[in-house]
Amino acid sequence: MLIYFYDIKIKGLQAYNTLKRRFYYQLKRSKLSTYPWRTKSVIIVEDSSEAAADEFFREFEGFIEVYKARTDAIEEVLTVEAPKKTGD
Repeated sequence: MLIYFYDIKIKGLQAYNTLKRRFYYQLKRSKLSTYPWRTKSVIIVEDSSEAAADEFFREFEGFIEVYKARTDAIEEVLTVEAPKKTGD
C-alpha cells in the first residue's frame, strides 16, 4: 500500500485557485478517484497503481510537492461523520 502526501505550491491566490480546481478536477476523473482512502492532501493507493499515481502527479511537476511512503497496514484512529442533510 502506498501513501501519497501532496501540497500545491504556487504563488498568487488566483493562480493557486486555478491550479487547485484543475488538480481536483483531473483527480476526480483519474483512476485514483476509485480509492476510498482520500482526504485533503493524502491519497492511499494499492501497490499496483503506483505507476498511475506517479504519472498523475508528474502532470503537475513544478507546482506540487509530493512524497510517497510504503506501508503494510493503516489503522483508523478517529473519523468525522458527514453532516446530515436536513429537509429545508
